[in-house]
Amino acid sequence: MSVRTKWALLALTFCLLLLPWLFKWFSAEEKKATWLWDASIIAEQTPDIISFSKEQGVDVIFLQIQDEVSDDTYRKFIASAQQAEIQVHALNGHADWAYRDKQEEGLAFIEKVKAYNAASAKNERFEGIQLDVEPYQLKRWENEQNSVIAEWSDNMKAWTKAGKDAGLNMSAAIPFWLDARESAEGGGTFSRWVIDHFDAVAIMAYRDSGQQMYDLSKEELDEADELGKKVWVGAELADTHEGDHLTFFRKSISNMDEEIAKVFDLAASHSSFAGVAVHHYEAWYAKENGIPLARKSNEEK
Repeated sequence: MSVRTKWALLALTFCLLLLPWLFKWFSAEEKKATWLWDASIIAEQTPDIISFSKEQGVDVIFLQIQDEVSDDTYRKFIASAQQAEIQVHALNGHADWAYRDKQEEGLAFIEKVKAYNAASAKNERFEGIQLDVEPYQLKRWENEQNSVIAEWSDNMKAWTKAGKDAGLNMSAAIPFWLDARESAEGGGTFSRWVIDHFDAVAIMAYRDSGQQMYDLSKEELDEADELGKKVWVGAELADTHEGDHLTFFRKSISNMDEEIAKVFDLAASHSSFAGVAVHHYEAWYAKENGIPLARKSNEEK
């Protein structure tokens, strides 16, 4: 075998070994998700929403379910999204859904999505459900945190079972600091417990620095790597009233894009990394199109 042939075989072997990593890196680099809370806009703005999402690399939209929006409107939107290779997941949740006596409300929501899918064509169906339940916004969290975590855990067990039985991908939006809380069952972090029960989580790692967003999500990414689950790292674009360092609300588009790109670079080595989830569509569209968003007054806080 000539020296040239040996070098050619060596180069080919190296490329084959590198290929899986490159595929994972490039596929993760392009993927984003976004939350769309005001579902009423899909009745008139579906083409704009789909076009914008496609341009921004969005392949998952978490779309809130609202009673005033008809099933036919959802069907038309989802069909358009699927044609553009964008998944739509039904979004809902309330802070008090963590409480034991609210478990049925969550189950009723899952049943509603299940019934909607059963009555819809394949290209009109929700691919999954995302639950946004944040009991730490309520007073009870301060004094009864362990009890709330226990009730919340029982509810999540019931919800994820119901959703998976219905063939739905189940995800949850969670704060980055759940890794500092212990699971109600003991033996590990609460974040690991949540990740284990859901198919994916979106970490609300809201900072105006890509490095900090990654640092706040790293433990969850590591846990999801081990568990074979998926993690979106969240970016905030809206006005939070909790500090400008938590959002890109006052930052330039170029700064925002640079910092989000850093998240992709830093998280690329994690098999669990699903991409960046941008909160939320309306704020993102406004920022990209130079539409001023009024900062809420103190009276509106």
